[in-house]
Amino acid sequence: MLAAILLLTAATDAGAAPRVKAFVGARVIDGTGAAPIEDAVVLVRDGRIEAVGPRARVPVPAGAERIDVAGKTVIPGLVNAHGHVGETVGLKSGPELNTPENVLRQLGLYARYGITTVFSLGGDAEAGFRARDAQDVPSLDRARLFVAGPVIVATTPEEARQKVDEVAALKPDLVKIRVDDNLGTTPKMTPAVYQAVIDQAHQRGLRVAAHVYYLDDAKGVLRAGADFIAHSVRDRDVDDELIGLLKQGDVCLCPTLMREVSTFAYESEPAFFSDPFFLREADPAVLAELRDPKRQAGVRGSRAAQEYKKALEVASRNLKRLADAGVRIAMGTDTGPPARFQGYFEHMELELMAKAGLTPRQVLLSATGDAARGMRAGGLGTIRPGAWADLLVLRANPLDDVRNTRALESVWIAGNRVPSR
Repeated sequence: MLAAILLLTAATDAGAAPRVKAFVGARVIDGTGAAPIEDAVVLVRDGRIEAVGPRARVPVPAGAERIDVAGKTVIPGLVNAHGHVGETVGLKSGPELNTPENVLRQLGLYARYGITTVFSLGGDAEAGFRARDAQDVPSLDRARLFVAGPVIVATTPEEARQKVDEVAALKPDLVKIRVDDNLGTTPKMTPAVYQAVIDQAHQRGLRVAAHVYYLDDAKGVLRAGADFIAHSVRDRDVDDELIGLLKQGDVCLCPTLMREVSTFAYESEPAFFSDPFFLREADPAVLAELRDPKRQAGVRGSRAAQEYKKALEVASRNLKRLADAGVRIAMGTDTGPPARFQGYFEHMELELMAKAGLTPRQVLLSATGDAARGMRAGGLGTIRPGAWADLLVLRANPLDDVRNTRALESVWIAGNRVPSR
């Protein structure tokens, strides 16, 4: 009987896929800021990086599956530190759309664009939590998801603490607040309330992401202990005080420049509507709606759209100053709501960051190792031993031009090639 079992086990192992994959010959940019490794070997075992280094120093084990990436560039999968997953289909949005099928559809879309990790900062329901809980496996082939659950909305400190406890019971990865009056059109969360949220969240072992618009509010939430700034300061130039507060706590700021673009881009037909990289996933029916002349006229006449267009200039200027001062930047887009195109907008965000004056190296770090570190996402964002093997194979070097992230040949998550649509 024992012999029969051993024979069956040997036959099963012989027919199984190799447990080790070797990506051989590429330039590797590892997401730490270190110099690229030329003619590298990346060994992957059971979904995680086992070794990485020059070919001469990293032998390929016998029996490993060799993946020839000679002449290519391999980078970590991109991390979107501020997206939303589940509540949108086409140009419609609502909690009733937050189904398991829609969550997985959107995570597949992100993955095909090379966005291998998404932090969904609000609006997350049971389907998102279930997807999060199922992802730490070597068989994964869609984007990873981290969730904040419902955004905390409260008007008193007592209500704030109660709402935090309710969300904490769902076991989110962090909690989210909004401290903004939407250009003077809605009430803003008061300092006493957001202080209560932050204190209660920290007591429950949860970090707090704060949506802000104004410089004074950014300083206020940082003094209160906020752990992540979820948008740019957009009302005026940042100052040394804000820089000091961000650096003191090693708090990441997420610029979300494409969030501003999305508010005014459809006042006419945007140039990216003719980009093949965009069109390969775009829904023609959605594009037709966005081309509608009445809709475009409404955007042109929107005070908010025109204000946010001006805010983009302030945000871009502030991003450059913060990055130059050594503040940690995490790439994020606020994609997920209607007409904020998941996957594609992340690549446009990288381009806007470069246009703001960041170097390709700074931009790539913001979307890989720095984003993962800023979100406390261990095992992601780098190509280092022990990290998940979330990899992008590019036909061109993004350190030459960050737009080369769009030269995407293949995407691998936990060492598994992401299937095409």
